[in-house]
Amino acid sequence: MHVRNWMQARPMTIAGDVLVSEAKRLMSEHRLHALPVVEGGRLRGLVTRANLLRMGQFVLRTQNPDEFDYFVTRLRVRDIMVRNPASVQASDTMAHCLRKGQELGVAQFPVLDGDELVGVISANEIFQLAAHCVGATENDHVVMLSPLRLAPGVLARVCAAAEAAGAALHGLYPVGSSDTAQPEGAEAPAALSAPARVIVRFGTADPQPVIDALAAAGFAALDAVAEPPRQRVA
Repeated sequence: MHVRNWMQARPMTIAGDVLVSEAKRLMSEHRLHALPVVEGGRLRGLVTRANLLRMGQFVLRTQNPDEFDYFVTRLRVRDIMVRNPASVQASDTMAHCLRKGQELGVAQFPVLDGDELVGVISANEIFQLAAHCVGATENDHVVMLSPLRLAPGVLARVCAAAEAAGAALHGLYPVGSSDTAQPEGAEAPAALSAPARVIVRFGTADPQPVIDALAAAGFAALDAVAEPPRQRVA
């Protein structure tokens, strides 16, 4: 999965000489977490909701009328923006985006195509991706299997067991588990991967036969969520 397929395309941008009070208004009205600062067609910075909150809290703490007046009438976006912000390319994978966000402690990235700003990706899009993986938007049943090693053919056996029990499979997601990793210094057999929890997402009227079939095939459920049917709004 590539960033271009999950990002907010054609994002709202702002110039560096705009008042911070105006940036705050735009972000509040449009429910934005970040505004890229673009000048001369190039990305120059990023102003975030966190920037604005920190600045607002400072002004409130000082309780100084002059500070408040400066914040409202004179402080510019360029004065508080993150200069040369970390960014990702539209062609980068979502895995790369997630790793970079974790490494840098960043919750949103401007997305570039070369040097051109083409989008923004933030925690909102990551939550959408996670919601898709756990079936939150499709009202699916979700089963997480106990950690298993993903040798060739293992996932095929999971699929076969679930489908034989009447499941309409909608997703199969191996998820690495840090608490099942090999101890430091230990060597795992080369032919086997590290243990992973496998999330099985499927549709069926009754999930219990599918859970039982998986267990009979040697794939015990670590966690299972049977979603009740959604109520239609009249």
